Amino acid sequence: MPVPNNNVAASGRKGSNVQKVPGVKPTKATSKKKDEEEGVDTGDGWDDWSHGKALTKPADQLELTEAELKEEITRILTANSPHAAQNIVRYSFKERSYKPISVVDQMAVHFVLEGSLLHQDSDEARRLRAQEGLPDEIATVNNGAEPNEEKPETPATPVEDGGEVEEAGEEDRPDSVASKTDKKEPKLTNQFNFSERASQTLNNPLRERSCQSEPPPRSIFSATANQWEIYDAYVEELQKQEKNKEKQKAMLSKKDNDKSKKKMILMETQSDDITKLGKAAKIFERMVNQNTLDDIAQDFKYFEDASDEFRDQEGTLLPLWKFQYDKAKRLSVTALCWNNKYQDLFAVGMGSYDFSKQGRGMLVFYSLKNSAFPEYIYSTNSGVLCLDIHEQHSSLVAVGFYNGCVAVYNLKEEGLEPVYKSTAKTGKHTDPVWQVRWQNDDMDNNHNFYSVSSDGRVVSWTLVKTELVFTDIIRLSLNGAVSERPEGAEQPSIACGTAFDFHKQINYLFLVGTEEGKIHKCSKTYSSQFLETYEAHSMAVDAVKWNHFHPKVFISCSSDWTVKIWDHTINTPMFTFDLNAAVGDVSWSPYSSTVFTAVTTDGTVHVFDLSINKYEAICQQSVVAKKKTKLTHIEFNPIHPIIIVGDDRGYVTSFKLSPNLRKKPKAKKGQELPKGPEVEAAKMEKLLSLLREPEPSTV
Repeated sequence: MPVPNNNVAASGRKGSNVQKVPGVKPTKATSKKKDEEEGVDTGDGWDDWSHGKALTKPADQLELTEAELKEEITRILTANSPHAAQNIVRYSFKERSYKPISVVDQMAVHFVLEGSLLHQDSDEARRLRAQEGLPDEIATVNNGAEPNEEKPETPATPVEDGGEVEEAGEEDRPDSVASKTDKKEPKLTNQFNFSERASQTLNNPLRERSCQSEPPPRSIFSATANQWEIYDAYVEELQKQEKNKEKQKAMLSKKDNDKSKKKMILMETQSDDITKLGKAAKIFERMVNQNTLDDIAQDFKYFEDASDEFRDQEGTLLPLWKFQYDKAKRLSVTALCWNNKYQDLFAVGMGSYDFSKQGRGMLVFYSLKNSAFPEYIYSTNSGVLCLDIHEQHSSLVAVGFYNGCVAVYNLKEEGLEPVYKSTAKTGKHTDPVWQVRWQNDDMDNNHNFYSVSSDGRVVSWTLVKTELVFTDIIRLSLNGAVSERPEGAEQPSIACGTAFDFHKQINYLFLVGTEEGKIHKCSKTYSSQFLETYEAHSMAVDAVKWNHFHPKVFISCSSDWTVKIWDHTINTPMFTFDLNAAVGDVSWSPYSSTVFTAVTTDGTVHVFDLSINKYEAICQQSVVAKKKTKLTHIEFNPIHPIIIVGDDRGYVTSFKLSPNLRKKPKAKKGQELPKGPEVEAAKMEKLLSLLREPEPSTV
């Protein structure tokens, strides 16, 4: 169906300015005059463009009066799409609200055609001409046409002409194309009826916006540095420092000490900022680690092994956090101790039990709140073999070294050196120190602790002002205790002390274990001889510890594979357990008088509850990843049902005891279970009464 011409369509609307007479072609002069009036610049091809146009008037065209035809209606054509949405909003993260979008895509694509025209000078066009066998001078490549195909249609070049349909009857031949180049023929329109419409849009004016900022101020400084100028600068700086000191003294004399301290703190702003940043970073590190290891924290707080209900008497250990420090990997864990005031903090002593490879040591403090990195780190020149944290003053830590020195570290003090340390002049041990223990303050309220060493001395150390004052309590010998010997007497054979422990209720009573396997009961006030000697083990005693609840019971372990429980009033052990490997350490539980644990060199943790089973452990669990790893020490947490275990690779692992390992006796209906240390002491006494021989009755 033919499309009406633009002029014809315009005549049917009120916007038409000029009415065309149907059937009359406008002359060239008329068109030029009209262009001059409308301000349109006609090009050279205007004659060709206007050639062959005819106006057709449809039968149903609206008749307009002269006034209506002369009426001017201004219409502005814009490129805005009427279908484009104007109410699109996007969320603004800057203003935190939804904001409408001012720029909307107005382009509407009506028709897309990808052509296949080739440039006549390109390589592909030359190859195509070579295939067709056409000469290069006159051959042209048509859009998408085959070489041998007849072309009755229009040429590839589009013609912007409207008018009647003309058909090309001749075939395009090379000679005809050559003739067209010589003669200038009128352009042919295509075979379809079409209407051409042209419109001119307004181009948006270009706008430039620029701003200039003020340049930063500049200053040029140059000087020469000579010796006298440098000297003058130093002298001036010294004078300023002296003036500041005088001002500080004047301020201190005028105002209270508190205000002066605050001003001194303000002067050290840089160090304060670093400490504040360090504290914030430590809190942030704990938060990150607790979020990362959230499942372990949940297990520590809430998990209870439900499978214990199906085990009559046995229990398990649930692994929790694993503590390690990269710089202490090649050191063994030689000591463990919990802090009684801060129950999540514990100290780890690092050293070596291989006496052919002695070197540096380390004292580190870990918290359950951050297993990734230690809270405090102290490097030592000699290996740490033992340590103990003061019960009342939790910042004081006594440490014994392989080289015979003892030292006291204060966590509140800055620096990595101990606040007290023994030397050869102040009576240090000549052999490794195997155990240290804090005791109650003396009559002058001075802190003091005790140490035992392989040189056979049990020494009391008192913290007096800035030095350690030592007092020999007892000297161990194979024949008996020797406090002082007369001049000219033979040197007695020394017994090497390896472990000791003080009684919980009786202050003067303590036990000492030796390398010969004997355990001596001694008194602080009576040092001439032993109160009692127990033939305990056939090898060195690794640990000896009093029971927390029963005043008569203590436990010992040795490298001869045995753990023995004693009544200090009886020379023979009450219980003996063979664990099939050298026993590194034992520990009484803080919640029950009958529960204790032991670790062996084969990597196994043994948990015993004498009230449940008097013959074997209720839990035997291997807790090491590698078979050759040896466990060295074990400690119970003071309040939580967890234990920490150290090995010879520098790792400390924490475990939670399952419900069967901390089971309490069931109460009868209508009765409440009694609680307290008396109940635990009575429970142990009941077990001992079954083993004691009845006293012979006198007739």
